Amino acid sequence: MKKIILASSSPRRLALLKEMGIVFEVVRPSFDENIFGKKFSYKLIEDIAEKKGLSVLHNVHNSEIIISADTVVILGDEVLGKPKDYNDAYRMLSELNGKTHKVVTGVCIIDVEKKEKIIKSQTSEVTFNNIPDEEIKNYINTKKPYDKAGAYGIQELPDGFIKGIKGEYNNIVGLPTKMLKEMLNEITKERV
Repeated sequence: MKKIILASSSPRRLALLKEMGIVFEVVRPSFDENIFGKKFSYKLIEDIAEKKGLSVLHNVHNSEIIISADTVVILGDEVLGKPKDYNDAYRMLSELNGKTHKVVTGVCIIDVEKKEKIIKSQTSEVTFNNIPDEEIKNYINTKKPYDKAGAYGIQELPDGFIKGIKGEYNNIVGLPTKMLKEMLNEITKERV
């Protein structure tokens, strides 16, 4: 198989790829993913995933495959990206409190040599319990929410935050591994 390049510096994506048994190298994307104030669409998320992958093209060899992704939290039609500061994290977690929201990850795979790409997205749903204000503040004080869409990482939330999830758990973490495996199989098949 061709060498895999992950266009991401997310420790969660790195861990998920390793769990899949994929050998890869990391090349940080040079694309600003700021989507503050934008309305949600699957095209928006898929475009960001694609642009992250394209931003590393000049740093890779012709015989490599690039994987890039972007994960966002959606409440209604509002995109909740990474919080800017404490107040922003508090606002997001307060808005999610006691509600069901969507987590969407766009994934792009580029076969550099064949100049082919596949772009797809996956949606999962997360329902929060009614969390006391003090517990929200305590979680923010851990500083963990700042590099995560929607101001939380499902894998690190304190007990009692999550009421339930629908869909693939790994998608909520940041990379839908089942879909990714299918996409890799699809792009590495020889075309006639």
